Amino acid sequence: MFTIELVQPIKEMDKIIELKGELLKRNYKYYMVCIMALNTGMRIGDIISLKVSDVKNKTHIVIREEKTNKTKFFPINAQLRQEINRYIDGMEDEDYLFPSRQKNRDGVKMHVTRVQAYRYIKNVAEELGIENFGMHSFRKSFGYFYYQQTKDIAKLMQIFNHSSQEVTKRYIGLSQEEIDESLQNFFL
Repeated sequence: MFTIELVQPIKEMDKIIELKGELLKRNYKYYMVCIMALNTGMRIGDIISLKVSDVKNKTHIVIREEKTNKTKFFPINAQLRQEINRYIDGMEDEDYLFPSRQKNRDGVKMHVTRVQAYRYIKNVAEELGIENFGMHSFRKSFGYFYYQQTKDIAKLMQIFNHSSQEVTKRYIGLSQEEIDESLQNFFL
């Protein structure tokens, strides 16, 4: 018998900091993929297809989600704006935010693929001992830390477009141990 290991959020902030630092040292493009994913909660497929014009001088990233086909708005806060501005300096509006070295049949530059991003970042995550990592770990980590900071599962459910709070709780990896721990010092 085998067990399926599900992609999990990265719940230790020091691991996130370590991953970001390592990606920044090795590859600025994949560092920015990580930054965008961790700070917007967007799916990787939606992130890699962005163009510079989608983020340049904008207050929100507006996309039609690949998975749901729904229009979504992702705010760009001051810290993310700073990271984006530094990254896009010298890029043209029509450039992909995360360009590949590959070109299509017509000689047009493409964006990195999910597989390219996954392989690169997964390798770094494994080197750092981050278990059960996949590209969706970023979205789940966004949700986990958003919930830890706000305790607002209803808003998070709306951000993720989930059908119930239980789905959202499972998605961000709220485990029985965490629930038990939260009740250790609770007594009326």
